Amino acid sequence: MISQQTIQEIQNRIDIHDVVGSFVKLKRRGTNYIGNCPFHNEKTPSFTVSPSKEIYKCFGCGKSGNAIGFVMEHEKYSYVEALRWLASRYNVEIEETETSPEYREQQQLADSLHILNQFAAKYFSVQLTNTEEGQSNALGYLKERGFNDVILVKFQIGYCPEQGDAFSKEALKNQYSEALLKKSGLCVERNGRLVDNYRGRIIFPIHNQSGKIIGFGARVIGSIDRGPKYINTPENELYVKSRILYGSYFARHPIDKADECFLVEGYTDVTAMHQAGIENVVASGGTSLTPDQLKLVKKYTNNLTIIYDGDAAGIKAALRGLDLAIEEGLNVQLVLIPDKEDPDSYVKKVGADAFREFVKENKKEFILFQLEVALKDAGNDSNQKAAVVNQIAESISKLSRTEDFTRQQDYIKRCASILKVDEQGLTALVSKFTKDKIGKEEKKFQRDNPDQVTPVAAPEIEDAGIDLLFKDELNEQAVIRALIEFGSMEWDEHQTVAAFIFGEIEKDGLEELFDNKLLVSVLHSYKSMQQEGQNPTEKNFLYHQDPQIGQMAVSLLTEKHQISPNWTKYYKGDIPQRTDLYKEEVLSSMTYLKLRKVKRLILENQVDLEQENNEDDTMILLQTHRHLKQMEMDLMKGIGTVIFR
Repeated sequence: MISQQTIQEIQNRIDIHDVVGSFVKLKRRGTNYIGNCPFHNEKTPSFTVSPSKEIYKCFGCGKSGNAIGFVMEHEKYSYVEALRWLASRYNVEIEETETSPEYREQQQLADSLHILNQFAAKYFSVQLTNTEEGQSNALGYLKERGFNDVILVKFQIGYCPEQGDAFSKEALKNQYSEALLKKSGLCVERNGRLVDNYRGRIIFPIHNQSGKIIGFGARVIGSIDRGPKYINTPENELYVKSRILYGSYFARHPIDKADECFLVEGYTDVTAMHQAGIENVVASGGTSLTPDQLKLVKKYTNNLTIIYDGDAAGIKAALRGLDLAIEEGLNVQLVLIPDKEDPDSYVKKVGADAFREFVKENKKEFILFQLEVALKDAGNDSNQKAAVVNQIAESISKLSRTEDFTRQQDYIKRCASILKVDEQGLTALVSKFTKDKIGKEEKKFQRDNPDQVTPVAAPEIEDAGIDLLFKDELNEQAVIRALIEFGSMEWDEHQTVAAFIFGEIEKDGLEELFDNKLLVSVLHSYKSMQQEGQNPTEKNFLYHQDPQIGQMAVSLLTEKHQISPNWTKYYKGDIPQRTDLYKEEVLSSMTYLKLRKVKRLILENQVDLEQENNEDDTMILLQTHRHLKQMEMDLMKGIGTVIFR
């Protein structure tokens, strides 16, 4: 784990204008910078960067965050990957927290594999383009297949010589150990000596999400006359096949922009489509889709379109693992390439525009495609048709999230019509599969947690009328914003703004009025920092360890409007800033909060008055009502509002 001291050092050196400016052309406007948003297509700039607050905000698509969040969103990095990227940019030496010897050994091995893989990729690339063997054996073949120099360089495609130990000798000469070479899968031991594992093959480096090479795919040249068509890196500390989609590093931005991911089977399908200008494409490597691969797709988009060969093997490959995709909430569609073609050959045959049009016109929703294939296989066999009904009902039951309810009902209706079965009966069958799944999950929970009772959520009972009448999140946000921005400033000679706010909230029991519980978390977090001896600032919340609090802070501190520099031409004297009027802002926010409290008490008292009460109770309630109304009037006067009795 990266130490907190290192994270703090990175945060201290971050310049958000520099970070965002690496990816977006920014133009100064007042104290901020504006540009076209990198997260959606726009012609009029609505993307704002505030160096003083260290945040960005797009008023078009709503995305916002700090510098770390921007790198995570733009580059699709994890939090740790973003920190490492920033540390490298600002020359911050990363210090790891105390870890076990086993973990340190694993990290050192992973780092060594990264370095070796980079060396190997460079070696293979040189062999492809700068040697007679590579040019005649591999480069000529690739050119015949239609691959140009640009795509070969982009994907770092290379060649391993046929000589049994050419790479092994070069690696050993460069001080790489035999153990590491075997661990990487680049070399194997035969008859007591080290030989190259990928000899005589075209090499496809496989990149992770940050562009580092984690493994290789080695393809035979031409038709298969010996061994498998592809040899892949064996699983190690870097290469875990179930978590990899080939080409995802190059496709991450195009997928995000298109809001659609094309999934193909092979490496050459990906490279051919990229060369044609269709870049939102990745490959599964011919294996069934795994939950980790699907989560990777979902980082970029909810729309997955699978493009496979139209033969029987291609159809079976396309259908494998897709129930998992539905459970992940992905909108899955399938396209089969016609005429015994594959995506590689077909895009070269018809061109990019025709290929896109074909995909657009021939997409089929997964469940309906699955039904079509299953019915075709079943023919007139009644037993097989019954099995198809069960199969489709089970697939539809995977759409179990609340937001998928409408889709599920639509599939039930359409599938019932195609199957010529009763719609209510199919609904009941889908419900049965859903209940069976829940039952299995509960049994598994009880097996794994024998001492615990399966949790049951208690219903929340609220006064809907009160919630509807007095919910005012803008007021809540104003209080918390004032706390973050002005908390350390002086309120009077005895206390700070933060002390005043906390005192008023505790004295009048105002915390219960906060409907947004995340704002309450910010309130508690501020108090915890104070108790630990810190003096909280905006930065503590912008880079908070809880990403939800960090995002809330960004939202609170984003200003939609600025004073135009042109005002100085027409306005004489100093223009008051919010920092000049902070006491008025704090007082106004707290007064509105108290007013909400009084209004709520008035309503509750009114409800009690409407009940059957004895004379004494009625008198007390009337006196309470008058007292509360007087408090309401006093508070209204304080904010300059007139009310009627």
